[in-house]
Amino acid sequence: MKDLLLITPPFTQLNTPYPATVYLKGFLNTRQISSFQIDLGLEVFLKFFSKKRLEPLFENAFRHNKIVSENSRRIYSLKNEYLNPLAEVIVFLQGNNQTLARQICTESFLPQASRFNETEDMEWAFGAMGIQDKAKHLATLFLEDLSDFIVECIDEHFGFSRYAERLGTSANSFDELHGHLQKEPTYIEQLTWKILEKQIKTKRPKLVCFSVPFPGNLTSAFRCAQLIKAKYPHIKTVMGGGYPNTELRSITDERVFNFFDYITLDDGELPLELLISNTLNPRAENPHFNLLKRTFLRVDGQVVYNDASSRPDYKQSELGVPDYTDLLLDQYVSVIEVANPMHSLWSDGRWNKLTMAHGCYWAKCTFCDTTLDYIKAYEPIAAKLLVDRMEQIIAQTGEKGFHFVDEAAPPTLMRALAIEIIRRKITVSWWTNVRFEKSYTRDLCTLLQSSGCIAVSGGLEVASDRLLALINKGVTVEQVAQVTRNFTDAGIMVHAYLMYGFPTQTIQETVDSLEMVRQLFKLGIIRSGFWHQFALTAHSPVGQHPSDYGIVPHYQKITFANNDVQFTDTTAIDHSRFSYGLRKSIFNFMQGIGFELPLQKWFDFKVPKTRMNSHFIKDCLSHETFVVIKPTAKIIWLGGNPVLITFKKHINNENIQMVSMIFHGKKKSFEVVLDETRSRWLVGFLEKASIYQSEILTFAEMKSDYERQFDNFELFWYSKPMDILRGNGLLVL
Repeated sequence: MKDLLLITPPFTQLNTPYPATVYLKGFLNTRQISSFQIDLGLEVFLKFFSKKRLEPLFENAFRHNKIVSENSRRIYSLKNEYLNPLAEVIVFLQGNNQTLARQICTESFLPQASRFNETEDMEWAFGAMGIQDKAKHLATLFLEDLSDFIVECIDEHFGFSRYAERLGTSANSFDELHGHLQKEPTYIEQLTWKILEKQIKTKRPKLVCFSVPFPGNLTSAFRCAQLIKAKYPHIKTVMGGGYPNTELRSITDERVFNFFDYITLDDGELPLELLISNTLNPRAENPHFNLLKRTFLRVDGQVVYNDASSRPDYKQSELGVPDYTDLLLDQYVSVIEVANPMHSLWSDGRWNKLTMAHGCYWAKCTFCDTTLDYIKAYEPIAAKLLVDRMEQIIAQTGEKGFHFVDEAAPPTLMRALAIEIIRRKITVSWWTNVRFEKSYTRDLCTLLQSSGCIAVSGGLEVASDRLLALINKGVTVEQVAQVTRNFTDAGIMVHAYLMYGFPTQTIQETVDSLEMVRQLFKLGIIRSGFWHQFALTAHSPVGQHPSDYGIVPHYQKITFANNDVQFTDTTAIDHSRFSYGLRKSIFNFMQGIGFELPLQKWFDFKVPKTRMNSHFIKDCLSHETFVVIKPTAKIIWLGGNPVLITFKKHINNENIQMVSMIFHGKKKSFEVVLDETRSRWLVGFLEKASIYQSEILTFAEMKSDYERQFDNFELFWYSKPMDILRGNGLLVL
């Protein structure tokens, strides 16, 4: 028996657990509250994608004349060729039977329908990524063929990472979703309920908690809650997570509470703890009786927002270690949807999820929900505590890959995290989201890579300095180019989020942005990217002050979800016309092709020629400015001790004792030659500056230490020997 059942409803990712329930379970452990968590999406997928389940559904679709398109007719005709290898393909994508990769890569093993039409240009990607990844990609296309058949012939709402997403998107009214819930459950909804009910019978929870991060989880959550209320009315249900946090802050439709007893907003730990107290001990003598935190409920037929508790939220350091117990960690499925090594990070591999800092340290971008706590309430976690948690999670899961899911990871904390990881001599791989700000120098990027950082994603948004200023991004195109080059040169892959259709953006600026992106890809300083059209949200500065940005919002009566707002841009430009061309261009750029084509070729309508110089980004990279090193800058040596070889050199009629210092790095060896006294000082200083020392020296301390024996530190610092060391592990941070 468990007091709480924590659920991620179908569907999110197939390759790794969504972290919300993992975080909550870790917190509940600190409060000695028993809980059990399930990733319903994974469990439904594993049950559904089997020959036993799909074979009768194929025949049912045929009997009821649901097979309409030529693509679905082909898949049905090859039914056995799809269903017979399905189990083995799933096992392979779970990381087992890896020898199957070579067979998958032959042309005769997997049947092929429309998804395989995009496989002609795979040599670029998989020449670099290898046969295992090529096989994963082909196996993914195989599953996507089946998905296309399912959507057309079995369940129109299905998607690998979403279910009935349209019903939860821009749903100002509850009517359409409510109407769906009055119909008979779909096959997938019935299967979801069978799996959930088995857990309810076994665990006998008093409170069932649904974490709903996205619109694509919402319908499943409501359907599950509906069936719980019908069969187990004594069980209380609660919904929290990203979707209610952003969409349901203005909810007034009391019908929602026929399904959920409670809806909580923002950080869920304290609201959930108080709900547990009220659910398990609903008596007046309970000191927290009816004192809730950021919680909607129904009282006497009316929706009420209860924020009566004066207790402050827990600090991030008090929330405990994320707990992956109960989840089927060995059964997650790694897929590669796009033939691009950077893009595959989102869907390939089992990543432990952690957060460096709650909220965003910048919190100024005008398109972002800066008025909401998940952005504005910034609170970092100490690096030592972060690495403590990493080590505990590694011990629990056996996995050493980490995805830090920050809105924007703080550079100073990333530096401290990297130092702590290296000092503890643990081998991990990690990636995160960043702002492309000037703090990411060559040296900082080198340090991050040395600690195991393999990739970063960040918002370039619009490659236009005018629009970047309007967005209040705090960066310029030149700065982004230099920072992405620093990451790339350090061996860290870069993904760029790109935006089009921002208020007042002109057609010329869209074309010029595409030219900037073309140059970034051609120079190899970004590896991956994704264009999305600007969406106006109610909680952003643009949404709060639309007239300042030249738009007219079309407000509707809100009884359910309130986030996306339709609007008219006073420029009257139909930005959606650019969608296909922008996405087609970047798909080609990610594969290293199409750079020589004029930008007009990507569009089926007339666009102006770019005004940007074809060498603009290259010129940006050549504009290296001299940076004055601050006295407080940290000096860190990543290398080891050199091998010393003494010799004499005849200079000005004198035999000077010289030392050749041979440093052996991972990739190469290099030599630094100094006179004996300076070499002795340098060897001693490098030992003191080693990253493994407990104290980190500053530039001022280095200068002072040098000048105790010698004159003119600046002349020494900018000498050839020091240039060699600066390029091989002596970092200024």
